[in-house]
Amino acid sequence: MTDLDALAFARGPGSFTGVRICIGIAQGLGFGADLPMIGISTLKAMAQGAYRIAQATNVASAIDARMNEVYWGRFERLESGDWQEVDQEQVIPPSVLVENIVADEHTWTTAGTGWDAYSEPLSTLAITTQASEVLYPEAQDIAYLAQFELAKGNTVPAEEASPVYLRDTVAWKKLPGRE
Repeated sequence: MTDLDALAFARGPGSFTGVRICIGIAQGLGFGADLPMIGISTLKAMAQGAYRIAQATNVASAIDARMNEVYWGRFERLESGDWQEVDQEQVIPPSVLVENIVADEHTWTTAGTGWDAYSEPLSTLAITTQASEVLYPEAQDIAYLAQFELAKGNTVPAEEASPVYLRDTVAWKKLPGRE
């Protein structure tokens, strides 16, 4: 650990429990080694995975967020190897996403579990897509993306590492009478 400059972690979005476990472990390691931390988007990490596997430079990431929603983000690869957000990360019902996405000249490589979970509505998006085998973010892609954030100075102390859920009312929806 003393050879590391920083500790990268998947900051979400994703399952509440998975994101919390990831950050809890990363914070423990960060505290123990006194390392700064770098949170990386799981959606962007999947875009990097699609590039690593298939050289995709335009990637639409969708993770099944349950409750008839997807975590969504589109990314375009820059010449530097970093990624630019085309659509801001969001949690959205596929039917609303279909209404809001405007056609463009790109072919978007798909990544994530949302494409299978909501194949019917997402197949009607106004964009051209091609499938990839990327379903989940991988550590090697998170580490790759962390290099860019470290170079920009985008680190936080371990105590400030925080998740990105995009949805903050999950627990309330599960309680009776709190719909």
